[in-house]
Amino acid sequence: MHAPRRERARVRVKCPANKPQKETNNLKILHFADLHLGVESYGHIDATGLSTRQSDILSSLDRVIDYALNNDIDLVLFSGDAYKSREPSQTQQREFAKRINRLSAGGIPIFLLIGNHDLPNAVGRATSTEIFDTLAVKNVIVSNKPEIYKIPTKHGIVQIVSLPWLRRSTLLSKEDSKNLNFEQLNQRMQDALTNIINNLAAKLDPALPAILSAHIWVVGAKTGTEKMMTIGTEHTLLLSNVANPAFDYVALGHIHKRQVLHDNPPVVYCGSLERLDFGDKDDEKGFYVIDIETDGMGKKHTAIEFHPTDGRRFLEIEINLTAQDIDPTGIILAEIEKQKDAVKDAIVRLQLNLPSEIEGYLRDAEIKNALKEAYFCTVARDIKRESRPRLGQFTVSQITPMEALKIYFEQKKASPERVKELLEYGQKLIEDSNKG
Repeated sequence: MHAPRRERARVRVKCPANKPQKETNNLKILHFADLHLGVESYGHIDATGLSTRQSDILSSLDRVIDYALNNDIDLVLFSGDAYKSREPSQTQQREFAKRINRLSAGGIPIFLLIGNHDLPNAVGRATSTEIFDTLAVKNVIVSNKPEIYKIPTKHGIVQIVSLPWLRRSTLLSKEDSKNLNFEQLNQRMQDALTNIINNLAAKLDPALPAILSAHIWVVGAKTGTEKMMTIGTEHTLLLSNVANPAFDYVALGHIHKRQVLHDNPPVVYCGSLERLDFGDKDDEKGFYVIDIETDGMGKKHTAIEFHPTDGRRFLEIEINLTAQDIDPTGIILAEIEKQKDAVKDAIVRLQLNLPSEIEGYLRDAEIKNALKEAYFCTVARDIKRESRPRLGQFTVSQITPMEALKIYFEQKKASPERVKELLEYGQKLIEDSNKG
């Protein structure tokens, strides 16, 4: 695993030397989100009949679990979207439950927030992670409604204000949303969500560490691959709505591109745990560790570290060819050879941009063989075909030279007298040309 990366840590305040120092209390919390178990794009079916991409996602999850068990983590915080589908397969549920059970057995509480991919289609049906709550699995807390949770850990109690993904019908009555346009409806929903956060924040115990865990789109966040996987109506909040000083940390899910939106308190999208598409190809994936220290004076200080995981790499190779390239395959093979180390075990997309006249010179078998070390590869061709000139509804080959001249002059909006004169000259030139 790569070395952790420390980001925007607040300076810790030291007590004056002439005053006795009380013992400080440190809480370490691990934050991850957007697992999307069930994504199978760019994978193969293995001997068990399962997609190899499922193994990629589970391997990343295993790194999270291993880190938590081996690094004295007090609480694991998952900010929504355990699965890609609202109705995950039994195998996907089994594999996720195995990992959650490892944390539970290890004595580490895990907080599971419901995301938009975790909600069923019908209101009365169970969410995809509700089974943990139903079975009262030790150390597992599932949140499907806004609430304050006080979670005991080995280093003290943590307060979590939860804001799971909520249906519009939960936020607004039919009367509230009647005759509203799209913009007005969004504003009403934003107001309702903001009121929920403010009301719960006002009930927090200021002496205890407090975290907001929300599965939401904060306006201004840089989006990622979640836009291609959207389920349900998008809810949005302003940064000022979530960056409430009552919180020591704001743990966000839903946006797949990791980013820190605010420093004090830290407002953080940890991003998806694994690269899911080529939209993620340049993103570093992983999880955050939050250190909340309560000093001897009762003041709380928060520091955050990003820990990257070795997720599956995505590589795009784009090659632009011209009609003058007499050996296009050779050029392609040379470019692949330059990047052979990056190609190995990566999901590769080879993008070829070329004119149609050299398309027939491509040796597909050699190109595919050059990419054999890739985990998965796809070759896309953008063929530029020379278009035949058109005059109105006709091509040049469908009309006589004089007809073409007449259409051309009319398109240039020459006067009738001028067109007649030019056509006479044109007719004479054509006749002279035909006579040799």
